[in-house]
Amino acid sequence: MLTVCFHGAESTGKSVMAARLNQRFGWPVVAEFGREYCETHGTDLVMADLLAIAEGHMAATQAAARARPEVLILDTDQLMTAAWAQMLFEEVPGALLGYAKADLYLLFEPDVPWVADGTRFFGESDERGQFAALAQSMLVLAGVRWERIFGSWADRETQILAAIAAAASPNP
Repeated sequence: MLTVCFHGAESTGKSVMAARLNQRFGWPVVAEFGREYCETHGTDLVMADLLAIAEGHMAATQAAARARPEVLILDTDQLMTAAWAQMLFEEVPGALLGYAKADLYLLFEPDVPWVADGTRFFGESDERGQFAALAQSMLVLAGVRWERIFGSWADRETQILAAIAAAASPNP
């Protein structure tokens, strides 16, 4: 099983591309738990909320992994929650960095239009750029394998599929 995490700032196409790949290939997707959490509990977050989001995402990932699919797509994970912690509270609890990591992270660039949906925070270009940089810094800090995804929706899909194929090959 190859776990692939879609990572990056808000409104960069992670959920759109996860749904597209699920529809096209049947690869299961672990939905962005933070979105579900905020839709239920609101967006006035404290650090305890981020820790709860990390735990909820872990439980959902473990449940999906039990089926042992060929590819499991994670629509973000605890490293993205760590970026949220840094952006919102200027600190990252060690617990957020201690979770199991995906086999491959795909960092989505903020080069598509930002869409307000009621749960997104950082739509201004300077904030969006800062958040994107924090997302990348978490990947570097964690020392995980990652690749950048950018461009049109078609370009993004092509890049994602190439990265997954390379990661799934016996000699990546």
